[in-house]
Amino acid sequence: MNSGLPPLSLYNTLTRKEEPFEPLDGGNVRLYVCGPTVYDFAHIGNARPVIVFDLLFRLLRHVYGPKHVTYVRNITDVDDKINARAARDYPSLPLNEAIREVTEKTATQFAADAQALGALEPTYQPRATDFVLPRPDGKPDMVSLIEQLIARGHAYEAAGEVLFDTTSMPDYGRLSGRNLEDNLAGARVAVDTHKRNPADFVLWKQSSAQEPGWDSPWGRGRPGWHIECSAMSAAYLGETFDIHGGGLDLIFPHHENEIAQSRCAHGTREMARVWMHNGFLQVEGQKMSKSLGNFITINELLATDKFGGRIWHGEVLRLAMLMTHYREPIDFSVRRLEEAETKLRDWQRAAAGAETGEGDQPDASVVAELARDLNFHRASVALDVIAKKASRGQAEARHCLAATLRFLGFSLDSLVADDQGLEEPAHVVQAVAARLSALNDKDFATADRIRNELAEQRIALMDFKDPATGERRTRWELKR
Repeated sequence: MNSGLPPLSLYNTLTRKEEPFEPLDGGNVRLYVCGPTVYDFAHIGNARPVIVFDLLFRLLRHVYGPKHVTYVRNITDVDDKINARAARDYPSLPLNEAIREVTEKTATQFAADAQALGALEPTYQPRATDFVLPRPDGKPDMVSLIEQLIARGHAYEAAGEVLFDTTSMPDYGRLSGRNLEDNLAGARVAVDTHKRNPADFVLWKQSSAQEPGWDSPWGRGRPGWHIECSAMSAAYLGETFDIHGGGLDLIFPHHENEIAQSRCAHGTREMARVWMHNGFLQVEGQKMSKSLGNFITINELLATDKFGGRIWHGEVLRLAMLMTHYREPIDFSVRRLEEAETKLRDWQRAAAGAETGEGDQPDASVVAELARDLNFHRASVALDVIAKKASRGQAEARHCLAATLRFLGFSLDSLVADDQGLEEPAHVVQAVAARLSALNDKDFATADRIRNELAEQRIALMDFKDPATGERRTRWELKR
């Protein structure tokens, strides 16, 4: 851990309070986040955990060192929705081939979306289908975990399925705060008479000839939803690790059942020490749904004019998501994106011309605010202070601002480059040069006329002093 850094504290859903973070092993801080089920392109709600936990990943790397943080985000590529999508889109192919076509396309798009949002690649991105059966490398797999649960008396076979016995775990429901009596079935199947208890959930289910399946001790079938993450997290992070993250909607049943499976299979007191969950997302005050016509994929936002009649930059979406504390709900709107765009452009303009390297450090006050449960709002206030100093020509502030923006996952010129690509550069350059010449000659009427002409074209000018020479300089931007 780097000395001199502020103590890190995180809100733990399991204990319902913010606590100092102490990793199990400072030499290998371990983070697992539930990734997408790739039956379709990821929507803007899926973007939030990508962005939130990328910020946490960056913070952990800064505090403990990049080589001492392991981040796993899985890809679920076996699921009943995927089966249905494959049969619909590729009716002429055998189901397994059709499923591969669907998941390869959607997983590739998800990776591109995450990159466009400024997210670093996780250390590992395992696919569920690679962890169903025992592996040559001996890493944990789903079938072996289920066998362990049966052997320990936590699971049973019934009607061709294997189910987890929720009554075998005295504190089942602790994460969600639900009493066992209040719980309904926690898996993606209806309540059936072969269950011992209504809350028991499926670990393994039968597959028909028209469904993907693997040969197992319980016949040809496929895993339940929850067992996938138990296997993949254990494979790369061990039986107990530091942080498990995901959306608020995953607390029950998914994360609750992950805890049950993992603890009971391994005989451990905990699966992850800290559980973190990002809040829900609405679109213009309404729940996002296809029926309301406000369902938006990340790709649609970044590549089409479906939302607000224009294309948005990925880093604008990133900032728009971070402007609200990760545990609070977001009302996603065009106005919100516009605010984020203006803010990011201001930061980038203030940092223009700065050069940064691998060893450059972000501002300590920004890091200190993020260390308090990822308080990005307070961090952005500190960033505004630096940007104001940079805009006044302070070279040290400009360099610090640039390094901090990179640390936060923002480039230094994304919106500046977009603006200059929307106008004829020679036209703007000539007008700015003519205005500067007029100002130097104290011909203020001509200077004002040029500014007004550019303003009519939605081009705003910002004057500043060159920090090296003290000479007047002008930046411009396109006002949207």
